[in-house]
Amino acid sequence: MFAGTLIIVVAVLALILISVRERIRIKEIRERAWDGSETKSSPLSQAIANLIGTAGGIYLSLVMLFSFMEVQLPGKINLLKLELEPLAAFSFTLAIMQPFLIRLWQMKHKF
Repeated sequence: MFAGTLIIVVAVLALILISVRERIRIKEIRERAWDGSETKSSPLSQAIANLIGTAGGIYLSLVMLFSFMEVQLPGKINLLKLELEPLAAFSFTLAIMQPFLIRLWQMKHKF
């Protein structure tokens, strides 16, 4: 059972790293034309802050939606030996997937 948990943790960390790398790539493409001389934070720190900010925004929106609709969710869900808060896990998953969905959208509209 420990091996399964370890595999899931490693897979999630790999997806986070790939998502952060994709966010860095998107940000560099957007800022390529800008050539400012002021001090800037690193692309990695900006991508991580963006990932956490996006997940937090999604989480708050979902909490407000479910609260407004008075939907009852379980406090925790068990995934192997990990206990996760369902809305937080879903929000983080969507935030990780966002740059890949943006790339698919761009590829679809490129042709």
